[in-house]
Amino acid sequence: MGLDSIWHWAILLVIILLVFGTGKLTRVGSDLGNAVRGFKKAMQGDEDEEKRKAQEKLQADPVPDASSTASQQRDSSESK
Repeated sequence: MGLDSIWHWAILLVIILLVFGTGKLTRVGSDLGNAVRGFKKAMQGDEDEEKRKAQEKLQADPVPDASSTASQQRDSSESK
C-alpha cells in the first residue's frame, strides 16, 4: 500500500490544501521563485566577477616588448 495510486496523491493534495490553504501555498510558491531567481543572479554575479578579475590581471601584466626581453636575456647570459 504505497503512494503509487493517483487516488492517494489526490487525497494527499486535498489534505494539504485544507491544512495550509491556497493563500499560504501561493506565498510559498512565490517565495520559492524569488529564492531561485536570487540564486541565479548571485551565480551570474560570481561569473561576472571572475571575468572582471581576469581582465584586470591581463591589463596589470602588460606583454613585454622585444627590446626588454632581449636585454633581460643578455643580462642573464653576462652574469653566467
